[in-house]
Amino acid sequence: MNNKDSDDIHAGLDRSRTGHPGKETGHFHGHIRAGGNGARGRRLLITLALNFIIPVVQIVGGLVANSMALISDAIHNLSDFTAILISYIAFRIGRRGASVTSTFGYRRAEIMAALLNVVVLTCASAFIVYGAAQRLFHQEAISGLIVVLAAGVGILGNGVSAWLLHRDADHDLNIRSAFLHMLGDFLFSVAVLITGVIILFRPWYWLDPLLSVLIVLFILKNCWSILRESTTVLMNATPKGFDLQEIKACLEGIPGVTSTHYFHLWNVSSSSVAFSCHVVVPDQALSRTEGLSKTIHRRLLDDFGIDHPVLQFETEACGNGSLLCEASCGGDQDPSREDNHHYQY
Repeated sequence: MNNKDSDDIHAGLDRSRTGHPGKETGHFHGHIRAGGNGARGRRLLITLALNFIIPVVQIVGGLVANSMALISDAIHNLSDFTAILISYIAFRIGRRGASVTSTFGYRRAEIMAALLNVVVLTCASAFIVYGAAQRLFHQEAISGLIVVLAAGVGILGNGVSAWLLHRDADHDLNIRSAFLHMLGDFLFSVAVLITGVIILFRPWYWLDPLLSVLIVLFILKNCWSILRESTTVLMNATPKGFDLQEIKACLEGIPGVTSTHYFHLWNVSSSSVAFSCHVVVPDQALSRTEGLSKTIHRRLLDDFGIDHPVLQFETEACGNGSLLCEASCGGDQDPSREDNHHYQY
C-alpha cells in the first residue's frame, strides 16, 4: 500500500489514512515544515477569536429569547473556545524539539489536549442536560425571532471556523477534535435556527429542550471517538489498519534481508508512526548494511507511512525469533543468544 500522495489519516491511527510527514523534507524522521506550522497557528488564532464572539452573542440572545437550546448551543460554543485555546497551547508546546529529558519532543501534547477537551465537553454536556430537563417539564414562551438571529451568527462563525480548520484536521488529532467541535456547532446552529423558525409560527416550545438533548448526544459521540483514539496513542498500541505480518513479508522480500523479528509499532503522535525491529542479515562489515538500512527506511515510509523506524541488524536471530518481542509478551529472554552481532540504525 502506498499513501505517498495522501495526507488523509484517521487521527494518525489508520494506515490507509496515514500521511507521510517524512515526505516533505526527505528526512526519515520527517518534521512538519515551519511555514505550515505558522499558517496552522494563525488559523487557530482566528478560530479562537470567532469562538469568543459567537457564544457571547448567543448567550445574550438566549437570555433575551428565553431559549435553552440557544443557551445550550452557546455553552457548547464557549466550551469550544476553551478547547481551541487548549489546542493552540498544545500546538505551541508541540513545536518544541527533542531534549535529553524528552527524546521524542513534545508532540504528544496534542493528545493530552484532546483528552482535556473531552473532559471540558463532558462537563458542558452535563450542564446542558440539566437545563434541558428543567425546561422540558416547565415550558416557557420563547422568542423565535431572536433565536433565529442568534443562530444565524452561530452558523456564520462556526462555518468559517470549520473551514479554517478542515485542512489541518486530516493529520492532527488535536486540530481534528477542534474541527469536529466546529462542524457539530455549525450543524446544530442550523438546527436551532430551524427550531426558531418553527416557534415563530407554532408554540412548540418543547422542541427547544429536545434539541438541547440531541446536541448533547452528538457531543458525547464525538467525545467517545476522540477518547478511544487518544487512548490508543497513549497506550502505544499498534495503530489501526497496520498488519505486522504484511510489514514482515515486505521487509523479508528485500534483497539482503534473511529474516525479521521483534516488531514494535506505535504512534509518536497522531501524525507520526514509529517502528522498530530486528533484521537478520548475512555476516558482513557494518558499512555494508548502510545501503540496506536506507532501502528499508524508504520502503517503510512509501508503503506504510512509517516515518520513524529504528532497525537493529543481526547476523543471527536472537531469542526465539518471533514476531513480537519476548520481553513485551512477558516471556523470558534466552541469555545464551545475546552474543550475536548487533548493528542498530
